[in-house]
Amino acid sequence: MTEILVLYYSRGGSVAALARQVARGVAEVDGVTARLRTVPPVAVVTEVAAPPVPDTGAPYVDRRDLAECAGLLLGSPTRFGNMAAPLKHFLDGLGAEWASGTLVGKPAAAFTSTASQHGGQESTLLTMMLPLLHHGCVIAGIPYSEPALSRTREGGTPYGASHVSGPDNAPVPSDDEVVLARALGRRIASLAVVLSR
Repeated sequence: MTEILVLYYSRGGSVAALARQVARGVAEVDGVTARLRTVPPVAVVTEVAAPPVPDTGAPYVDRRDLAECAGLLLGSPTRFGNMAAPLKHFLDGLGAEWASGTLVGKPAAAFTSTASQHGGQESTLLTMMLPLLHHGCVIAGIPYSEPALSRTREGGTPYGASHVSGPDNAPVPSDDEVVLARALGRRIASLAVVLSR
């Protein structure tokens, strides 16, 4: 069974909800499953460690997850047009995986959530791709052959799936956002199947 790693950080629940939709899209491709993982928060008080297992949601990522996956989908909330610190902190620690080529040739994509329509979702997606390029991943987005990309009035870009949570931080993706998140999951899963032949 081919596995795609859906790795994310979510603080308010929007990115976690989007990650579940991406994972559903992955599972729509025959012979492919999604492995949902998250990263621990980064604390300003370094004496207190995060629990070894989160209280709820996906388990914390292990470096082994990167080696075992056939593709990677990264998710993060937008922080001033960039990914959130916990995901960046995890990626910054992957020097050994970079040196050994753990992710070379694996398809990868990104997804995000913002509070506002112009809250930096596209720049966040683009900056999330930079480490993936350094790791030798094959980057993919959402093609305009997906009709929801042209009709969405919420989230969704050719650079990756996205969600606009609005001022009330509504974690539930819109219908178009769900369609596009699942399309991105299917795309990476399909590419992983083709690239593994």
